[in-house]
Amino acid sequence: MTFSDLQLIGTLTEALTKKGYTTPTPIQQQSIPHILAGKDIFGCAQTGTGKTAAFALPILQLIHANGNKPKGVVKALILAPTRELALQISENFTAYGKGTNIKHAVIFGGVSQHAQVNTLRQGVDVLVATPGRLLDLMNQGYIKLNDIQYFVLDEADRMLDMGFINDIKKIITKLPVEKQTLFFSATMAPDIMKLANTLLHNPVKVNITPVSSAAELVKQSVYYVHKSDKRHLLKHIIENNNIEHALVFTRTKRGADKVVKDLVKVGIKAEAIHGNKSQGARERALNGFKNRTIRILVATDIASRGIDVDKLSHVINFEIPEQAETYVHRIGRTGRAGEEGIALSFCDKEELSYFKDISKLINKNIEVVKSHPFV
Repeated sequence: MTFSDLQLIGTLTEALTKKGYTTPTPIQQQSIPHILAGKDIFGCAQTGTGKTAAFALPILQLIHANGNKPKGVVKALILAPTRELALQISENFTAYGKGTNIKHAVIFGGVSQHAQVNTLRQGVDVLVATPGRLLDLMNQGYIKLNDIQYFVLDEADRMLDMGFINDIKKIITKLPVEKQTLFFSATMAPDIMKLANTLLHNPVKVNITPVSSAAELVKQSVYYVHKSDKRHLLKHIIENNNIEHALVFTRTKRGADKVVKDLVKVGIKAEAIHGNKSQGARERALNGFKNRTIRILVATDIASRGIDVDKLSHVINFEIPEQAETYVHRIGRTGRAGEEGIALSFCDKEELSYFKDISKLINKNIEVVKSHPFV
């Protein structure tokens, strides 16, 4: 199947060709025709399955077909949980929307609102936003949602984890009753389903790669190690395995900073990305990691949403996540687009119960590495 088979217009298929995309992913194949037909969507899909294009492409086509009417007002709203994900979605709209004359903007907190307000004043068709900044600008009268035709709630599970439920409810009350809603989540937990049921009207359900199944192309292994030896083990593995590019996960912001400090001390170029970093610092770290001037990026789970790096060979769980599903999201950063990936986990005795939950969730025995200097 090709993108042309999905009835996408030439302007969009040409943009996809320039990006090197020829074959739609399963979520794109299953979602795009229904979105073009005006259906609401409940999509259950992990990061890295191509869901951004699954909603961006048909939204661009539908707005383009309508001649961008009404002019100068927001017709599509995409809500994302983090600045990184909002920026990534915005980049996709830029890449796919060339030649459509459809204007879009991205707004998020942590930076001055001045440039964002100026962009909004010029009129935009598509708005990508994080909830807090969107509400701020709505309250100041810079944004009105009366003309929204398409509403996307992306990574709804992370939205709820981050405590955005009240903000989302406030935003929903300002949206028109008549609109097309596209709802995406990596899980189908009861609170997610409750929120989806309040938003969606006879939705088409698209379920891609259940969260219990870890990426098939990712080779997984675990190192049992004392907590105090983890930093030594990390240095040993990076140097002895000649790892040139790795995403390392910690549970806390403080832990991420400490790992970076330890790596820099031994001459390994590393940066951290988490919620306490300024937007500029986060963007510099992410760009440095993407262009490989930074060897190791250390991230917390919330900040990692939106990190999408081509040909990432390694994900290292410096600390085991408390939620088993988070492990699946983490290792899904590697092994993308047909590439093989490696996921390594460092497990101390306090984390054994977390790791048992992971093995149970993915229904797989993860290889234990018994020969390392810090057993």
